[in-house]
Amino acid sequence: MIYQPLEDSFLLEKEVKKFAKGSVLDMGTGSGIQAVAAAKRKQAKKVLAVDIQKSVIDFCKKNVKNKKIKFRQSNLFKSIPKQKFDTIIFNPPYLPAEPKLKDLTVEGGKKGFETVQRFLKSAGAYLKDDGIILLLISSLTNKAKVEEILTENLFEFEILSKKHIFFEDLLVYKIQKNKIVQKLIKKGVKNIQYFTKGHRGILFTGKYKNKKITIKAKLPESEAVGRIANEGKWIKKLNKEGIGPNLVMAEKDFFAYHFVEGKVFPKFAEKAGKQKLKKIIRNLFMQCHKLDKLGIDKEEMHRPYKHILVKGNKATLLDFERVHKSKKPKNVTQFIQYLASGKIGLVKRKKAIEVSKAYKKSMDIKPVLDYVGS
Repeated sequence: MIYQPLEDSFLLEKEVKKFAKGSVLDMGTGSGIQAVAAAKRKQAKKVLAVDIQKSVIDFCKKNVKNKKIKFRQSNLFKSIPKQKFDTIIFNPPYLPAEPKLKDLTVEGGKKGFETVQRFLKSAGAYLKDDGIILLLISSLTNKAKVEEILTENLFEFEILSKKHIFFEDLLVYKIQKNKIVQKLIKKGVKNIQYFTKGHRGILFTGKYKNKKITIKAKLPESEAVGRIANEGKWIKKLNKEGIGPNLVMAEKDFFAYHFVEGKVFPKFAEKAGKQKLKKIIRNLFMQCHKLDKLGIDKEEMHRPYKHILVKGNKATLLDFERVHKSKKPKNVTQFIQYLASGKIGLVKRKKAIEVSKAYKKSMDIKPVLDYVGS
């Protein structure tokens, strides 16, 4: 069955006529409309058009006459020679599957985005560093999920055009390789992979000088300004005090540190013996005290659910996104507050309040350490 051009095809075709360049791959060519649009561009040198269905390829070979275009049967990238393209075009099947329909031209999987997900997982290996992907999806495909998949596969993106028809919105994305990832590769970082993301930052892992590292950059959708550069500077300063992960490199749009192994503090506390837990808590209080003496507020110690990793006898503070100078820093008192909340089960609330008040007046850490050890 050949997918005949409809509104989605024509919307994508407009962008292909603007952006197609160099060596072009038209994935899921269907009627060949995108391949033809690309071939007509002077900037496009050659076009490889592929489709999973042999009948589609046979049809295109018979009816599409353009010396720039070659046709090949392939299930996504499976039968495509290992090469890199300047432009990859894809108008995928994007509707959630219906048991009675079973139409390869429109169904993208059980939830609609599975075919797009498989495509994006492999696309980076076939795209030049300065190349682009032109991808069309529908609001029925789950836009948020597709953008999450793009981020996880180390892509940056923008929406070029949008059109509402009947019960859906059609969107055309221009997709490129993440510029920070490209910069890291030039610096010698290898095996870069998506790790996780927070409210403002996105984390990758990689290998640098035979050591695993974590790279943090700003989330594309975050409106925060200068936070990444600020956090990198603070980690560099605090490393001199033996605090934080070991910084490897830092620039205005990313920083990297040696990967920190370990359990998040609450999980560690659940399984740790009493004496080992006391030892780690004392160590954390010493780090908090250093921050207080330096006039630095971390702003996370009253809820350190993911900001402390413990391995062996070492506790490493993470996430310095909100760090700032303060005349009245409260790292120690915040950590006392957390312990007194009952989540750890080691300290009594009434005594913790007394110790916290005394510390505020004197900044003397000894009574705090004695209290933990009592």
